Amino acid sequence: MVKKEISIAFEDFGSLEELNSSDQELCKEAVKALANSHSPYSNFKVGAAVRLASGKIVYGSNQENVAYPSGLCAERVALFAIGANYPDDQIVSIAITAQTNEFELLKPTTPCGSCLQVMAEYEMKQEHHFEVLLYCIDGAIWKTKGVSSFLPFMFFEERLRG
Repeated sequence: MVKKEISIAFEDFGSLEELNSSDQELCKEAVKALANSHSPYSNFKVGAAVRLASGKIVYGSNQENVAYPSGLCAERVALFAIGANYPDDQIVSIAITAQTNEFELLKPTTPCGSCLQVMAEYEMKQEHHFEVLLYCIDGAIWKTKGVSSFLPFMFFEERLRG
């Protein structure tokens, strides 16, 4: 038996002002994406803004449905829109934020496992890691390079690629 350990590295910023201007802008764009959230059941809005290598910003917001499995998270809405509309434009960074009137958010909200898996596969597809910014509005921002810090054991089988 061999004991192994995994550690993650991320930067923890206390406020938006500590970020460079490009990251500040992307976090603010993620806040704008909240406006299109359709979350009447959870009352938990999530917004994502993705910067592409061309400079284009693509938005996503969570879209709920009364049949819960039929909804989709903000991150996947944005990433699938990129896959369908800008498949050759490399993803540089993604900012994700959340908001609810039900309680105070005290730290950044992390993506769910399904979103992390999709994010990881997009990194593999483009053969390049992208930055992930998790923004707690008026609070901390967690920043990491690549998705593996969140999902070190992502599902992947090379033979499925064909």
